[in-house]
Amino acid sequence: MTRLPFVAGAAYATLLAGTAFQAGAAAPSTVQSEYAVSLYGLTLAKSSFRSTITSGGYELDGTLRSAGLASVFDDTVGTVRVSGRFGSEMPRPDAYAVDYVSGKKKKNTRITFSGGNVASAQNTPPVRTNRPGWIPVAMGHLANVADPLSATLVPAASPDDVCRRTIRIFDGAMRADLRLTPAGSGEISIPGYEGATVRCTASFVPVSGFQQGKDSIEYLRDRARITVAFAPVGATGVYAPVEASVSTKIGTVQVRALRFEAIE
Repeated sequence: MTRLPFVAGAAYATLLAGTAFQAGAAAPSTVQSEYAVSLYGLTLAKSSFRSTITSGGYELDGTLRSAGLASVFDDTVGTVRVSGRFGSEMPRPDAYAVDYVSGKKKKNTRITFSGGNVASAQNTPPVRTNRPGWIPVAMGHLANVADPLSATLVPAASPDDVCRRTIRIFDGAMRADLRLTPAGSGEISIPGYEGATVRCTASFVPVSGFQQGKDSIEYLRDRARITVAFAPVGATGVYAPVEASVSTKIGTVQVRALRFEAIE
């Protein structure tokens, strides 16, 4: 799931000091959000996140579980925890931890950051980097990056600034860029939030940590249509995703918030 450019996925996702706080919008906020991931109208997974954003930084705790028909073929349960602070243009995570069980397989990822750069990354079991065509991650690729969830929190002085950026993501194995471009505005009505959204189109650019020639990666890079809609997190000056769609070789994966509610 962390490989989806959300994204997403995931889900995800997901990117206040600096510009946002200088603009005078430093009100803290805790948001409870829930998302559903679907394909052809069938729910594949559900996730829930508790996100707390303050003048000192942010914390995200989440769970992910396969749902519907997907749970019959691949019963997956996972947890994720992220903490960090905000720079003027992007999050500066401190730590990222993911644990999940898929059937009888257990996997986890741990990433620590320092000054916006990756300090350490560990995957259990280890990523197989000896595959033909594997593009290794260079040290220079690990500078000025964020984990997949922190990357979805976007500090912006105004809605017009949300999509004018490139998000640099490292998930513990793969380095990729998500280049956002403005695509207008929209509306959404869900428990906890009813109002305008900022819509972006996105281009997925794999950098390293993947197998060259892999069909799924090449499709995302060359042919995928990716859109993301962001909504403001209270008065924090931060925007978070509430909708996303990613076209894949087997159909378009949809991610939609079922709840986006301030609880404190």
